[in-house]
Amino acid sequence: MKRGLFALAGLVIAAPLALAADSLSLVQAHLAAVDTMTADFTQTGRDGRTVSGVLTLKKPGRIRFQYEKGVPILVVGDGKSLWFLDYQVGQKQRWPIDDAPLGVLLDPSKDATRYAKIVPGADPGLVQVEAADPKHPDYGRITLVFQRQPGTPGGLQLQGWTALDAQSNRTVVRLSNQRFNQPVSDATFRFNEPRAAAPRR
Repeated sequence: MKRGLFALAGLVIAAPLALAADSLSLVQAHLAAVDTMTADFTQTGRDGRTVSGVLTLKKPGRIRFQYEKGVPILVVGDGKSLWFLDYQVGQKQRWPIDDAPLGVLLDPSKDATRYAKIVPGADPGLVQVEAADPKHPDYGRITLVFQRQPGTPGGLQLQGWTALDAQSNRTVVRLSNQRFNQPVSDATFRFNEPRAAAPRR
């Protein structure tokens, strides 16, 4: 009787583990099948303020967050670095692509099983993946949300993500009107240098 209970417990434990492994392989298949993506986005920061814009992604390593008119900020990945450009104050910051939580979307050569895990959820139609580098907690972590959807690359569609930086500041991004594997010009990922405002006299 005890042996039967132990066997049953093993099946109960193994089932979710197998499901998690299967879901992560689906995510890897999806990421491998996406060469470009464009989408509308809304972004909510730690202060509760929400802004919108257009996201354009092209592998490897290129991404652009074009914010709505009136927001003097641009985020661009040019294949090697991720740039944060503030045109209001004339400043820019740079991070290596691999140091950014979004590296999971931008580097198709990464093995997701080494730095990502499935996060259980109540909705079987969603797959949630948390990615982080345990050796570099200062890089932050990101939880990507995919929806199971036939006809999309790998049968999944990225719905958005939640990013936490090293100070636990939370940014939530939601996507809509996703379009996959359409031509995207490399010129999309160029940008004008921000200039410092001239001193007042």
